[in-house]
Amino acid sequence: MLVSDCFKRRSTQCFAKRSFLFKTKTELWIANIASPVSLKNIQENPKVCVCGVNIWTQKGFQWKGEAIILGPQDHNFKKEEALFRAQLKGRFRIQQILKIAITSTKPVVAPTYAFYPHTTEEEVIKNAQKTYLKNSG
Repeated sequence: MLVSDCFKRRSTQCFAKRSFLFKTKTELWIANIASPVSLKNIQENPKVCVCGVNIWTQKGFQWKGEAIILGPQDHNFKKEEALFRAQLKGRFRIQQILKIAITSTKPVVAPTYAFYPHTTEEEVIKNAQKTYLKNSG
């Protein structure tokens, strides 16, 4: 999952996020573990763009919306932080929760599907496995 946020001057930064969940169909929550620049950017401009892509199928979604920051000082923080515990298994401390109100959603697919329309998902998965797993094992 990548989050792109904007500075006031309209430049963007992308940050990988490890732990997220959909609270509702229109609300995406992200556990902020170590992204102080994301926090600063959201404080300056709450508009964000989030992309989630499956590395095997090379398909996913892009969500745009507005983020608010929930921190440890907020009375609901501990209760809402608990929702991430199973994902994080105690390995990371959540600094804040970024709550994103989704305003638009669109599919994201790798260019392979457009340039080679007869490409199957199975072919893409096999190629991705060759790329990502060639140095393992």
